Amino acid sequence: MATTSDLAKGVVLNMNNDLWVVVEKQFVSPGKGSAFYRVKLKSMGTGKVVEHTFKSGENVDMVHVQNQNMQYLYREGAQYALMDTETYDQLLVNADILGDDVRFLKEGLNVVAKVYEGRVVAVDLPKKITYEVVEAEHAVKGDTASGNVTKTVKLENGLEIQAPLFIKQGEQVIVNTETGQYVERA
Repeated sequence: MATTSDLAKGVVLNMNNDLWVVVEKQFVSPGKGSAFYRVKLKSMGTGKVVEHTFKSGENVDMVHVQNQNMQYLYREGAQYALMDTETYDQLLVNADILGDDVRFLKEGLNVVAKVYEGRVVAVDLPKKITYEVVEAEHAVKGDTASGNVTKTVKLENGLEIQAPLFIKQGEQVIVNTETGQYVERA
């Protein structure tokens, strides 16, 4: 049996005769008292999202999911098309399964889909993704006087991030998908 330290985004739990997918996990260590995990869970049956607290070290009933390498193809309304890289089968995944991660998607991006009984329950993105800058303001002489100054740049998929002043339109930048922040030039 697994413990709360094994919890991660996309893990499927069996609780109260229902299957729940971990959407978010936060470890909390208060100054007084024992540590615990605050977890946001989504019901696979009803789609309902709840917040649950687990004591640190508590046993949980994890359900085995299959990891499949897939490629993001395109968006169709509120659904996103993923293709299995081995069989070339295509699946449509609802936006609510992807959650906030949809902002990082770009055509041709390889992802790992967590599949349970033929349904995609979660998608893991790479930690860092390279994008092309399509819009960037020009730096003005004297802007760097105050130290670490950034500007807003727009990426090929529409995502806007803060990047250093020296980044220009047409350059490739690497973005951290966990924080949504600029990492470095590609």
